[in-house]
Amino acid sequence: MQFRIFQPTKTPTQSGRRNTKKWLMLPIEETNIRSINPLTGWVSASDTSSQLSYEFPCQEDAINFAKKSGFKYEVEEPKTATTKQKSYAANFTS
Repeated sequence: MQFRIFQPTKTPTQSGRRNTKKWLMLPIEETNIRSINPLTGWVSASDTSSQLSYEFPCQEDAINFAKKSGFKYEVEEPKTATTKQKSYAANFTS
């Protein structure tokens, strides 16, 4: 099973950065792993290990856990947000 290790970005409705410091390790789903149950119409998966998710305080802990458990993994480096410095007076000048 292959996992993706990444640091989540903040959601558009989130003004703070509370849940952006942790590192997540989520499985990369293979194609055709989910199917529609004919009895209920719900989506089901034959392999429940695709529902795993792990949280880590830092990237090194996630990588060490994946190596120790024998998982294949890909690391996505976090994207840094850039902010433009603006002054209030810039609103009134052209």
